[in-house]
Amino acid sequence: MKAAIVGGTGYSAVELIRLLQHHPYIELETVISHSTAGSEMDSIYPHLSHIIETPLSALDIDSLSEAVDVIFFATPSGVSREILPKFLENGLTCIDLSGDFRLKSQTEYEKWYKKSAADQGFLDTAVYGLSEIYQEKIKEAKLIANPGCYPTAALLALIPAVQHKLIDYQSIIIDAKSGVSGAGRGLSLGSLYSEVNENLKAYKIGAHQHIPEIEQILNEQSGESFPVTLTTHLVPMTRGIMTTIYANLNNHIKTDEIIDIYKDFYQDHPFIRIRKQGVIPATKEVYGSNYCDIGFLADERTGRLTIVSVIDNLVKGASGQAIQNINIINGWDVQTGLKNIPLYP
Repeated sequence: MKAAIVGGTGYSAVELIRLLQHHPYIELETVISHSTAGSEMDSIYPHLSHIIETPLSALDIDSLSEAVDVIFFATPSGVSREILPKFLENGLTCIDLSGDFRLKSQTEYEKWYKKSAADQGFLDTAVYGLSEIYQEKIKEAKLIANPGCYPTAALLALIPAVQHKLIDYQSIIIDAKSGVSGAGRGLSLGSLYSEVNENLKAYKIGAHQHIPEIEQILNEQSGESFPVTLTTHLVPMTRGIMTTIYANLNNHIKTDEIIDIYKDFYQDHPFIRIRKQGVIPATKEVYGSNYCDIGFLADERTGRLTIVSVIDNLVKGASGQAIQNINIINGWDVQTGLKNIPLYP
C-alpha cells in the first residue's frame, strides 16, 4: 500500500514515519504540511536526513487521492473533520489521530472540544480504533477514529473489569500522568523547560476532552451509563503515560484471580502484557514500543482494586495503534512493522 501523512510535522507524524520505515507492506509516498510546504523534512527534523528526501507537500485532494491508498491524519482537532470526508468519498482508507471522529454526539464534541463537530453521518460511520477491543469492526472500516492516548491506557486497563462486573462502576477514579510530548510540538508556556523541569502539576481537572471518550466506551461495554473521574498530570519526562486506576470491588477476589481473568481476556493480543502478582509496570518498560503493560492489586483490606497501566503515548497512544489498525484492516499480523523491543534504559 502507498500511504500519506497529513499534518506531517508534529510528534505523532514523525513517529508514524519512524514506524512505517520498518513496515514491509506500506510505502510512505508523501508527507503533507500546509504551513511548511516546500520545506525539506530534515530542515525541521534533522534526524530524518536521508530518510525523507522529498519536500513536504501542500494538500491537493484530487492528486493525493490518486497517488495513495491510505491517509493518516496527524492534525490538530478541528482540521480533519473538514478535509477527511473528501478522501473518504474518493474511496481511501482514513485513519484519524485527532479527536474529530471519536465522539458519536456532535453536542458532546462541541461541549468538550469547543469546536464545531463533524457531520453526523461521518461520526456514525467512524469505527473507534481501540485495536484489541473493536478488532472485528475495524476489519470492515474505512474511517478509523484512533483513540486518544489517555483513553487507550485507561480503557485497556478497565474494560475486562467492567465486562466481568468486578467493580462498582460509580467508584472509578483514573489518575493519569503523561510526558510532555503529549502536548504536541507547538510552543506554549506550560511546556517550556523551565515550567516543566522539576515540576509536577495537574491540569484540566474535570474538563479534559478525553473524559467523554472514556465514558462513551465504558458505557457501551457495560451497558450502563455512569461518569468517571479523570485527573491528568504533566510530568517532567518526554514520553510515556501511567494510569493508576482505583475502583471498589463488587465481591471478594484475590489479585491472582484478577490476573487470570485479564490473561484470559487478552490471550490473543500480543501487545497487552499482564504483569505477575506483585510486579507493577513502569513507563520506561514500554518506551518506544506498542505495548500496554498492566499490573494489579486487589486490596483485601480496603476492598478496592488498583490497576496500573503504562503505554508510550506516541506509539500505543497514537501512531503505533494507527498502524496496528491498518494491519487489522488488511488482514496482516497485528505486529507487522511494530515488533520493537522497548528502549531501555
